[in-house]
Amino acid sequence: PSNPLLSCSPSPMRGPLLAAAGGAMGGAGGPLARAIRAKLTEALQPTHLEVRDDSPRHGGPPGAETHFGVLVVSESFAGLPLLQRHRLVHEALRAELAGPLHALQVIARTPQQWQSDPQ
Repeated sequence: PSNPLLSCSPSPMRGPLLAAAGGAMGGAGGPLARAIRAKLTEALQPTHLEVRDDSPRHGGPPGAETHFGVLVVSESFAGLPLLQRHRLVHEALRAELAGPLHALQVIARTPQQWQSDPQ
């Protein structure tokens, strides 16, 4: 069965990439995108991080930052089930999820998982 999160592109993230640890991809994004990047970096020390702003695809006003997708690769996820990994991401972004952030798609992998399948 095909997974809608995966595509032929090098990353499962679709839409404009706003951040990537260890490489320069996309722009800095708006204030919420920068806050998401900073908080996930501080909380999870990712070896790879992608932040994607999906807000324009959801009909909000121009410049609204309400819908995001994140791909987080961190050793912090080692040995944890998917639900616990998502809880770590949500805990790091608790303030944003209580306020301006309306929806968050999370892909959480260990460095070993990312190395064996970076898609």
